[in-house]
Amino acid sequence: MNENQRIQQVLSGNTSAFAYFVETYQVMAITIAYRICGNIQDAEDVVQESYVKAFRNLRSFRSDSKFSTWLYRIVYNTSITHTKTQMWIGVREAGIEDASHLADNTLEMNMDEKERKEIVADVMQKMPKGDALLLTLYYMEDNPVKEIAKITGLNEPNVKVKLFRARKLFKEMVVSSYGMQVTGS
Repeated sequence: MNENQRIQQVLSGNTSAFAYFVETYQVMAITIAYRICGNIQDAEDVVQESYVKAFRNLRSFRSDSKFSTWLYRIVYNTSITHTKTQMWIGVREAGIEDASHLADNTLEMNMDEKERKEIVADVMQKMPKGDALLLTLYYMEDNPVKEIAKITGLNEPNVKVKLFRARKLFKEMVVSSYGMQVTGS
């Protein structure tokens, strides 16, 4: 059964069918909220509120985008409202020319998977919220730039530039904190 069929079940009165969406998207929803709110309790509250909003507004979901994108946009907006945070304060609107060097540099990490995950988690925790969120959506959730733009409300060139800068900052923080080598241009 695909997601549109599940949505139709919920809209037809089978409210328990909504549990599929909660189970499927809970982890990433909490991750997004946590990146913005900064603590797990607030993140859990935001996600719960977001699911209530999604359920109440399910009729307004248009199948022209993925359900996950729609839901993550609700989580993102609810998180921003909850924390009264502006994610991109003082950042100028970037042009496409700024995104010309989106090279995918690689980080040399000769360590086991557990160490690598601990380093990534540590650095992501120290990064600015917006940067950590973009890296999470792109690398952990495998969202394309177009979907990230829909979730965050940024335009696609700006997402590309911010992703480039977030990757660069991440690498700089890994190098400065852990003395790792960065390869590539």
